[in-house]
Amino acid sequence: MKKLYVTGAMLLMSVFSFAQQKDPKAKAILDQVSAKFKTYQTVSANFAYQITNAAGKALSSKSGTVQMKGNKYAINLGSNKIISDGVTIWNYDPASKEVTVSSASASEGTITPQKLFTDFYNKDFMYVMDKDSKVGGREVNKIVMQPIDKNKPFARVYVAVDKATKNIISTTVVEKSGNRYVYNVSNFKTNVAISDANFTFDKSKYPGVEVVDLR
Repeated sequence: MKKLYVTGAMLLMSVFSFAQQKDPKAKAILDQVSAKFKTYQTVSANFAYQITNAAGKALSSKSGTVQMKGNKYAINLGSNKIISDGVTIWNYDPASKEVTVSSASASEGTITPQKLFTDFYNKDFMYVMDKDSKVGGREVNKIVMQPIDKNKPFARVYVAVDKATKNIISTTVVEKSGNRYVYNVSNFKTNVAISDANFTFDKSKYPGVEVVDLR
């Protein structure tokens, strides 16, 4: 029983210690990632994600593409699309033949693709270095992040940063339930020509779609 109390106390101490940390080395790496990303005029990438439960059983896996230009973005996940021109967000669901329209300013708390590659970590997380490893044959720095807001549904975020390019190539989000969401980025291209038309929803290309305007 005494051993159990000691183990529990050590666990609580380690969690408390983590919550107080913003590891300078981890911050330096994240700052490099953010600074480099901000130099890109455009970004185009493929991504894949897999969801597993606490027991390690795969629940779902999908792949998609993302394009970014300034504060604009377009995410294609199968036939589903999330598009923003920086002012308006369109969320298209082909299964229901419906597109939901909302204001980007009303969604400022939402994590956009750009925020994932820039300075989202400064206000919302504590972070420490994890052991360096390899992802897809590439040497990476790994950083463990914990949300400051304990009401968040996730407990940890693991970020893998390519040592050579200083780009984030993998992110793992661990929910309090134990479910894991693993995102891997590939075919990362920068400063390629992308038309602004890619960041607006053209209703004429989707006959019969219902528009639900929440603005």
